[in-house]
Amino acid sequence: MSPIAYIAAIVALTVILFVSNKLPVVLVAMMTALALWASGVLTIEQALGGFGDPAVIFIASLFVISAGLEITGVTAWAGQLLIRGAGKESRTRLLVLTMGLVALLTALISVNGAVAALLPVVVVIAVRLKRFSSQLLMPLVFAAHAGSKLALTGSPVNVLVSDAGYDAGVGAFGFFEFGLVGLPLLAGTVAIIILFGRHLLPERNGAAMPADFSRHAKTLVEQYGLESGIHQMRVRATSAYVGAPASSIDLSGTANLQLVAVQDGETGGPLHRAAIAEGDYVLVRGDNDAVARLAADTHLAFREKTGSSSGEDMLFNRRSGLAEVVIPPRSGLIGRKVFPGMVTESGDLIVLAVQRGGNQIGDAEGGGGRSGGTTLQAGDTMLLQGTWKALDVHLDDPDVLVVSSPELVRRQAVPMGPGAWQAIVVLIVMVLLLATGIVPPAVAGLLAAGAMILAGIMTVEQTYRAIGWTTVILVGAMMPLSTAMVETGAAKLMAEQLVDLVGDAGPVALLAGLFVMTAVLGQLISNTATALIIIPIGVAAATTMGVSPRPVLMSTSVAAAAAFLTPIATPTNLMVMGPGGYAFSDYWKLGLPLLMWFFVVSVFVVPLIWRF
Repeated sequence: MSPIAYIAAIVALTVILFVSNKLPVVLVAMMTALALWASGVLTIEQALGGFGDPAVIFIASLFVISAGLEITGVTAWAGQLLIRGAGKESRTRLLVLTMGLVALLTALISVNGAVAALLPVVVVIAVRLKRFSSQLLMPLVFAAHAGSKLALTGSPVNVLVSDAGYDAGVGAFGFFEFGLVGLPLLAGTVAIIILFGRHLLPERNGAAMPADFSRHAKTLVEQYGLESGIHQMRVRATSAYVGAPASSIDLSGTANLQLVAVQDGETGGPLHRAAIAEGDYVLVRGDNDAVARLAADTHLAFREKTGSSSGEDMLFNRRSGLAEVVIPPRSGLIGRKVFPGMVTESGDLIVLAVQRGGNQIGDAEGGGGRSGGTTLQAGDTMLLQGTWKALDVHLDDPDVLVVSSPELVRRQAVPMGPGAWQAIVVLIVMVLLLATGIVPPAVAGLLAAGAMILAGIMTVEQTYRAIGWTTVILVGAMMPLSTAMVETGAAKLMAEQLVDLVGDAGPVALLAGLFVMTAVLGQLISNTATALIIIPIGVAAATTMGVSPRPVLMSTSVAAAAAFLTPIATPTNLMVMGPGGYAFSDYWKLGLPLLMWFFVVSVFVVPLIWRF
């Protein structure tokens, strides 16, 4: 068999395996790469070379940037804005805002970057509004494809066709010139998804959808009876507590009052200094009248002018959070005595309350409080409070089972948390690097990912967990297929035969033929590889027919963006496959009408703007 025949057989078998969904997609992709080597079409270096491709590195780094924005609460903030703008009932408004935002972001940082940044936002929105993620994620990606035609930086293909126009002597395309077709593409995409998306998309969620933690703090505060009676008071300069050790505060003889903790005014965590200073906080529990007398006697200022604030806001905010832990069997904490207000051995967490069998225990058992305390048993639950960093570090302990990960809770429930502005600056710098082309995209992504670590936003271990390894492996394993089709001449042979078939029927037929070929190849290999194959053939055909290459180049650019029919068409199609719970066959149902719209714009609208 010839190399071209081998490729045809491998492509056919790969598509059948993908569509059947009988084997994991990662395994199918790896088998494809190995089959190209085993058949002799590629060397082993070429068959595995996709894993070292800069595009794969760039995609991996984008997952880290996306996670950094999520960890710091930037995505939670964006999600709140989208929910506030769209409302809870309007599907249309939600989709329009989401698709408009991803299209705008795509124009600046490319399809991969925009989708990676907004993917967690849309998942959170789906959870919070109780909508199927499959109804939101595919529209997100397809709108990004349309948005890639709004500016030169939207896609590498745009750069290729612009350079090809310059080389052909007809001039490069301007930075926003692509928007002349990008705007109608985006408008049509939004309209089709709004009108038909509900019926053409499945109604399902990903296998591992996150829980909704938007009301997590309120739930814990109510469950442990802390919604009232908790007061946080600031130590004034005139207070007698200034300069005294935290242990000097003794409220045991004061009726209806209990000292919970003394907090550092800078960090919001337990006080580690030997003496209390102005600006530190005293956290007490008791009725309003007793607290007011204490504040007047000791020169403490209420946190808010109203004299008190909700336990939720007091204990759960940008600096500090709450965590519920369960004492498991054989825990080293069984038999230990604890009491509300106790600081843990690490010195960074405060025990706010203890429950057994869903009932509050403490003061009623063994005298409770600091004098008696509660002897822990297996199955007891404790509510702990501390800084977010302290919760992350100290709850990784085999002696306790964390009910809800503080990291997951913070990502959803704390908008614009610690490090948010640093993460935004990192994103802006990466956008500028990508827009100006000062460094290659992979370098820009790696620099941004490194900055996330150096800024303390993420640890190295968190970056490992943030990367979507399934997507990275799929992209790396499928890239050699593009190499094989180019090197063996299979793709060029297909393109030339199509041009020969329609070349004499006029320039519009040429655009139609090139669109079909580009769109078909684009469902199997990367947009960039497809464009590199079609561009020189299209320019040569235009020259032979005596027409301007500009509409041919722009039409090819539009066709290359129409990668809607398969999840392997683009990395972003793959990104949403898991979170959206999509099967291989789900893509073409919505993708086909969008492909038809892109065909109309590519073949009939483009020649109206760029004349033959």
